[in-house]
Amino acid sequence: MDISDNLTQLGGQAALPASPDVAVLETVPNPHAGTDYLIRFTCPEFTSLCPVTGQPDFAHIVIDYVADETIVESKSLKLFLGSFRNHGSFHEDCTLTIAKRIVEATSPKWLRIGGYWYPRGGIPIDVFWQTGAPPQGLWVPDQGVPTYRGRG
Repeated sequence: MDISDNLTQLGGQAALPASPDVAVLETVPNPHAGTDYLIRFTCPEFTSLCPVTGQPDFAHIVIDYVADETIVESKSLKLFLGSFRNHGSFHEDCTLTIAKRIVEATSPKWLRIGGYWYPRGGIPIDVFWQTGAPPQGLWVPDQGVPTYRGRG
């Protein structure tokens, strides 16, 4: 059995899911299960909608995790993140929904997320969450997103 046999989105055309609720996060076996190493996904152009006004919200999302038996297949993650584009939700909900869906899909040893939201109304809102302490001895680099001064 090929590791791609269970993948439905990689290697072909896949439409952007209508909402995060219907988006599917796919996984593949961790090629280095048993070794703690950091995997980082960075989405500097994340978009969603304000659930009250319908105005667009923008964020720089950084996801760090240590896989256990499976890793997130990146195309499915890209489609999942894109599904927020027309989804109305507050910054806190978007950020934690992303993290908790990855935890649900992969059961990682550790995960942290930084949601660095661009300001609307003059206030940037940054949202951080992690599942616990990182594994002993793991190198965890800074997420590299500056505090708000135009975000880069």
